Amino acid sequence: MRDTRESRLLLVLLIAIAFALITVDIRGGQDSPVEGARQAAATVFGPIENGMSSAVDPVGNAVAAVRDSGRRHDRIAQLERSNATLKAKLGSDDRNRSRLKQLDNMIRVAGEGQYGIKGAEVIAIGAAQGFSWTVTIDVGAKDGIKRDMTVLNGDGLVGRVTTVGPHISTVLLANDPDFTVGTRMEGSDELGFAAGQGDRPLRVQLLNGKADVKKGDRLVTFGSEADKPFVPGVPVGVVSRVDPSGGGLTRTVYVKPFVSFSSLDIVGVVVQAPKKDPRDTVLPPKPQPTPTPTVTVTVTPSAFAGGQASEDDLASDDDE
Repeated sequence: MRDTRESRLLLVLLIAIAFALITVDIRGGQDSPVEGARQAAATVFGPIENGMSSAVDPVGNAVAAVRDSGRRHDRIAQLERSNATLKAKLGSDDRNRSRLKQLDNMIRVAGEGQYGIKGAEVIAIGAAQGFSWTVTIDVGAKDGIKRDMTVLNGDGLVGRVTTVGPHISTVLLANDPDFTVGTRMEGSDELGFAAGQGDRPLRVQLLNGKADVKKGDRLVTFGSEADKPFVPGVPVGVVSRVDPSGGGLTRTVYVKPFVSFSSLDIVGVVVQAPKKDPRDTVLPPKPQPTPTPTVTVTVTPSAFAGGQASEDDLASDDDE
């Protein structure tokens, strides 16, 4: 196309339409008028995205071994067998060793929380949903995935499913500014709501303004009605800062998430909630404080009998 006045006007018009659609999408949230178009795009481009991921990754389909966890009572045994099969398929390079460790940790979390999960891989970052913190995973409706399912990994809460195509799904990450989850403090059971702040710590509003909370305290998900979008007991993070209590009805704390959102790879979608709340059982053991070395000084007993000097000795000292 030649650089004419008409072509420049057309370019400006297309850019204006694009920004208008982005604005409408962001303001619409989950009820966005372009939701249908987004799902259609996921249907068309999902298999392509998934296929490219499998083509460049020799273990692209390996996680499928743990996608079906079976009935609740033998879930752990099935996952262990699937994990053994997966280890046999994978090589011994550093990346695969890292992925095996992630898978082992996720299986442990699923077992301790009694979550029925579908394993998945992150195949894309930042799906076309405005400027949200999202990832695309390689499971969809044909794998039993539905909207508003909890997503976790071996460290804790990753996010929730927002859009589902036949073969892929979009996950809104827990650090997204539009993300909110109910939380419960370990031990004290203090309730609150955690909100994402991008690359900053989560901001948690505790319902009790006089809650006794300190740096190092840990939080898990409280759970939602009918377990959607969140199942209970999933580790969220550690308190890194506590705002001074001003006597208000609520109290604000800041929480460092357990999950590193910039290095996601192997994740699990919770397709079956636990029969009972696992509460704090899924939290990892607390790190033991390192002992501080102490120096003991031993005082040598005085050479004088009874620890007291005679008058002659003191006089001798004065003469010196």
